[in-house]
Amino acid sequence: MHHHNGTGLPELTLRGMVLGALITVVFTASNVYLGLKVGLTFSSAIPAAVISMAVLRFFSGANILENNMVQTQASAAGTLSAIIFILPGLVMMGHWHGFPFWQTLGICAAGGMLGVMFSIPLRRVMVVQSGLPYPEGVAAAEILRVGSADAGGGEQTRRGLRDILFGGVLSAGFSLAASGLKVFAENMNLWFSAGASVLRLPVGFSLALVGAGYMIGIVSGVAILIGLVIAWGIAVPYLTAVTPRDAGTAVSAFASGIWSSQVRFMGAGMIGVSAVWTLATLFKPMLEGVKVSLSTLSRREQGSGDRTDQDMSPAWIIAISLAMIALLAVVFASFLSEAPVSLALFAGLIAYAVAFAFIFGFLVAAACGYMAGLIGSSSSPISGIGIVAVILVSLLLLASGAVDPLLATPQGGKLAIAIALFVTAAIIAVAAIANDNLQDLKTGQLVGATPWRQQVALLVGCAVGAAVIPPVLNLLYNAYGFTGALPREGMDAAQALAAPQATLMTAIATGIFTRELNWTMLVIGVALGVVLIAADWLLARRGGVARLPVLAVGIGIYLPPTVSMALFFGAVLGWLIDGRLRQRAAAAGQEFDDYAERPRQRGILVASGLIVGESLVGVLLAALIGFTGKDAPLALAADVFDGIGQWLGLLAFLLVLWSVARRVLPAR
Repeated sequence: MHHHNGTGLPELTLRGMVLGALITVVFTASNVYLGLKVGLTFSSAIPAAVISMAVLRFFSGANILENNMVQTQASAAGTLSAIIFILPGLVMMGHWHGFPFWQTLGICAAGGMLGVMFSIPLRRVMVVQSGLPYPEGVAAAEILRVGSADAGGGEQTRRGLRDILFGGVLSAGFSLAASGLKVFAENMNLWFSAGASVLRLPVGFSLALVGAGYMIGIVSGVAILIGLVIAWGIAVPYLTAVTPRDAGTAVSAFASGIWSSQVRFMGAGMIGVSAVWTLATLFKPMLEGVKVSLSTLSRREQGSGDRTDQDMSPAWIIAISLAMIALLAVVFASFLSEAPVSLALFAGLIAYAVAFAFIFGFLVAAACGYMAGLIGSSSSPISGIGIVAVILVSLLLLASGAVDPLLATPQGGKLAIAIALFVTAAIIAVAAIANDNLQDLKTGQLVGATPWRQQVALLVGCAVGAAVIPPVLNLLYNAYGFTGALPREGMDAAQALAAPQATLMTAIATGIFTRELNWTMLVIGVALGVVLIAADWLLARRGGVARLPVLAVGIGIYLPPTVSMALFFGAVLGWLIDGRLRQRAAAAGQEFDDYAERPRQRGILVASGLIVGESLVGVLLAALIGFTGKDAPLALAADVFDGIGQWLGLLAFLLVLWSVARRVLPAR
């Protein structure tokens, strides 16, 4: 692999870091927006690699290792945005009114950097010595290699950049027309009520979601559809039939209420059980990983003296980890500083929170790193781990008796919930970064990078990302508000960001402390999850393509239905394109995998573009809304388009899908 062993090639360069920081800002903002709107984030490694190559090409002496560093730095920050799966909960429950800059930055940075530290000892075991596939890490390395190897690499890179731009411009234009100018609707809903039951047929026109669905693939896409059918085809019609409805409530509001207060918990139970099951299946390799990493620290073995096998030294790892633990303590202290608690309780809560974040964080880091290697970081169940963490943190806080004096007062009860959410936020930051990190180190291993330099780049990425997240969160919150928490009077609730995970985790923590958690639905979800896990296991034994990823089914139950549907469309689009590729490969008499490699890569880039374009328009519109103080500053005369808006939207949406397919498929 090492043609030149890279001696003398610059890796960590100033221009690389500046470029990495710029790409980071774009991807972090996109991910925060996407995560708040629909509860998903995407892996930014591949688009970051392409953009980096295209830009560095204009400078002399750029090389594959420098590009790899930019990609490493940018993808870390994009991943850190998973923190939004929980932080908005603090605003929704009224503990925060907006996102305090230093506290938010502190929790992101401390959690993220601990995630980097935890994954360093795992690198040798999980990246170098294990046979894990690391789908995304390998894909990023492939793109770096294609873009820089041969003289034709320049053409490749330019084409790759054009693919990202193509997707970006398409979805930015569409999104501007739908959410900015309001020329057409953002989704279509057809409601049916049969007797007392209510049925809903949703169609979401979000190109970002189509891009995400395209990347998820048909197997997970179908699983999400199954979840949607369980929720809206079985559970909601049944529950709406047996629940008495107030005379004044609209059918749609009634059904949506049942879904959000009950059916969603079923999805949560399923996601939780599938996360636990994944952890259980990985338990042995994980123990191995932890064992080896501890022995590495005690024996201080450096591996080979080779440049491509040098991690940060244990002294640095320990120093940075201690600094981050101190930072966590400071952040928790500032978080609790307003609270009316005695000094002893104050110190006790901080110690408790830090210890929990540290210990649970390490276990989760090992688990997530392994899962990223197995199935790729985008499909790793971060929200599932968050749900398990929130339940554990809350139950342990209750069991420790630390919060008993708090729970006696109504104000204190809220504080207990807030503490549980804040601790979980630190754990999620650790999990998300560890999840992404090993993926990047795999890419580095394949292109011959120096591990310790990559680890420095990851720390820089965490710092930049942590600085971007709070202002973006504030911007979006003040422009759109969250479901159930609007910052000003008279805002349009339909525009509010759903923040699905945060809503759910807040509901779970609240339920545990008030002892009113919807256990029935959670248990039904867990039971159903167990049944589906068994079904998936049987399918796996049979071999073949058909599988049933339980996590995806849970997500289909628990995401808003217009979201699930758009994801499914994206997956189907990818599947149709794949089928077409198969036909053409056969007609051309080529091996399918060789024939399809380029178009598939092109598909990933166009899909990334679709995601980034729509998300950036969302963030820019938020800035406009904040600046003008109007809810819809660009809207054209709305009443003209109201009736036909849905159909215009559908038409434009189908046209875009068609042009994406045209773009990805090679000329005959």
